[in-house]
Amino acid sequence: MKALIVDDNDMARTTLAHLAKQIPTLTIVNQYSNAIEAYNHLQNNHVDLIFLDIEMPEMTGIELTKTLPKKDTIIIFTSSNKEYALEAFELNIADYILKPITPARFLQAVNKAQTIWNSKKEQVQVEKEEFIFVRDSNVTRRLKLDDILYAEAMGDYVKFYTKDKMFAIHGTMKTAEERLPKDNFIRVHRSFIIAVSKIDTLQDGGIVLDGKFVPVADAYRKALNTRMNVF
Repeated sequence: MKALIVDDNDMARTTLAHLAKQIPTLTIVNQYSNAIEAYNHLQNNHVDLIFLDIEMPEMTGIELTKTLPKKDTIIIFTSSNKEYALEAFELNIADYILKPITPARFLQAVNKAQTIWNSKKEQVQVEKEEFIFVRDSNVTRRLKLDDILYAEAMGDYVKFYTKDKMFAIHGTMKTAEERLPKDNFIRVHRSFIIAVSKIDTLQDGGIVLDGKFVPVADAYRKALNTRMNVF
């Protein structure tokens, strides 16, 4: 896990960094003496875990937690004061350690964070292997996302094309675009959404996926070129 230490007390930061070095799965990427510096770091950098003091000038640890750009960051509060515990746990934190921090208590908190982090990784893996259910005529079928080459709008229907088959479902391109994960699919035309990983070649006016030509509208070409990292 990649972690930050945020505490306005020099000794507290030193203690946390020393304890963290003894855990092979934990890497401290930076330390900050105030929450605003940590906030600026987190605008462009993701960490898995933050060891966060509460009582700090300008911005408290609780205030920082409420403004985090990514809500999946795991928080362990470190504080000399018990009175913030109820408010802190309402923010769905992993743990609340009272100072002075002992090695045993630190390890207990990190183990909790590790369990949460592992479950998040497992969830990501499940999402990568997702599928959708489509109603083809009167039959509902499971369609693996990785099998889809592209989707095409056709009147009141959307056609999902795989290498060997086509499935027509009653629906709109807007619904299809919402259901297909943006990490894997991109809209290239008013009537077409394609799987980025299935692109063979990019040609004038369109792209080829598994030998099938799909038009690319000018309005979508810049976004497609950026996604494909075309120079």
